[in-house]
Amino acid sequence: MSTASWRDALPAGLRPYVQREPAAAFCLGVSSGFPYAMLAATLTTRLAQDGIDKKSVTAFSLAFLVYNLKFLWAPLVDGLRLPVIGRLGQRVSWLLFAGAGVMAAVAWLGWLDPKADLALFAMAAVTVGVAGATYDIVIDAYRIEILKPEQLGVGSGMSQYGWRIGSVAAGALALYVATRGGWTAAYVLCALFALPAMLTGLVMGEPARHVVVARHRGLRQAWEAVAGPLSEFLRRRGAFLVLLFVLLHKIGDTLANLTVRLLLNDLGFSNEEIATWDVGLGFFAYLAGIFIGGVLYAQWGMKRSVLVALVLMAVSNLSFAWLAAVGHSNALLGFTIGFENIASGIGGVVVVAYLSALCNLAFTATQFALLSAAASVVGRIITGTTAGSLIESLGYVQFYLLTTLVALPGVLLYLFMLRAGLIEQSLGDAGYPGAGKDAPG
Repeated sequence: MSTASWRDALPAGLRPYVQREPAAAFCLGVSSGFPYAMLAATLTTRLAQDGIDKKSVTAFSLAFLVYNLKFLWAPLVDGLRLPVIGRLGQRVSWLLFAGAGVMAAVAWLGWLDPKADLALFAMAAVTVGVAGATYDIVIDAYRIEILKPEQLGVGSGMSQYGWRIGSVAAGALALYVATRGGWTAAYVLCALFALPAMLTGLVMGEPARHVVVARHRGLRQAWEAVAGPLSEFLRRRGAFLVLLFVLLHKIGDTLANLTVRLLLNDLGFSNEEIATWDVGLGFFAYLAGIFIGGVLYAQWGMKRSVLVALVLMAVSNLSFAWLAAVGHSNALLGFTIGFENIASGIGGVVVVAYLSALCNLAFTATQFALLSAAASVVGRIITGTTAGSLIESLGYVQFYLLTTLVALPGVLLYLFMLRAGLIEQSLGDAGYPGAGKDAPG
């Protein structure tokens, strides 16, 4: 049976997932997820086992900060042509360069002994963060440009599948190898997780939709690299409303998710119950939501699927208020965790696809880095400074009702943009068929 016949035999909802471009997005996601895992629980475990005090361990969370600042150097990925390997193409050459940088940084972190020189070890951790964030910039741009507009939803879902699998597999492998061969061997081996994206670039080649913009040299080039992507976006009709939506739409969801473990602890759920429902069921429900989100995007299109996702994410916060009112109930906890993670999975796919479609193919790396940073930084700042005090003053039930209300402005703003026709008018050429090297202009 030929490849085409095999694909045609699959149900319509599954066919987009076996296409070449979404499969490539999965491989990109695997490489994107592993540097973060090396800085998350894996690094915390290593430092704790080496006897580093808790205050120093928590200070290493600053290494994550660079992921929120990656938009500052994203213009380099769009505009700087690398010597020698640049002949392979702007995106492919940066994939190879950034991937090699991640491998070197992770290996260096594994080679160092935190007990011997904690300051140097901290510098290496930040280096992993910078290298990983740079790899993310390139991977996001490459993913958007290899996917056709109708594949953005499925491709975003496959990328998130890869991210989850890459981060979990790298974290588990590091612990397993460290137990038997030491942390140096663990980190060096995990550095190989950078290879899937590098090999994908070599196999798939330079994206057909990548647009190379001729730039002038000197100060004008530097100014265009920084200001060009932002000014191009702001010239679109409805751009400021789109930015406001990006800033607002995740605040309610982030507020609710940040405080779930506090709620479960205060309701008396045991570690075993939390592991079963929040970790176990939540993981599989999120994966199911990713799949559903890809199907909805492919079947319903961007506008309808995003609206449904926003409504589901807002309504899911009500289930936490219900759980807080009822108290300790495993059945209700299972429903709440399942509902919330499916809604988050759907939202994660279709909203990321929407942000991808907003990009201009001449500035893919910079614009997506800016949009993704705006979508996360504001929510984290607000939730990190207000969530605890709101719970203490309002109580859990009222707090989760409030998070539902906080989510409504994003839903209503999107609905307004939808009815005003601003969704289509604010899209970049990444969201339109035929855009790319061969497209006019």
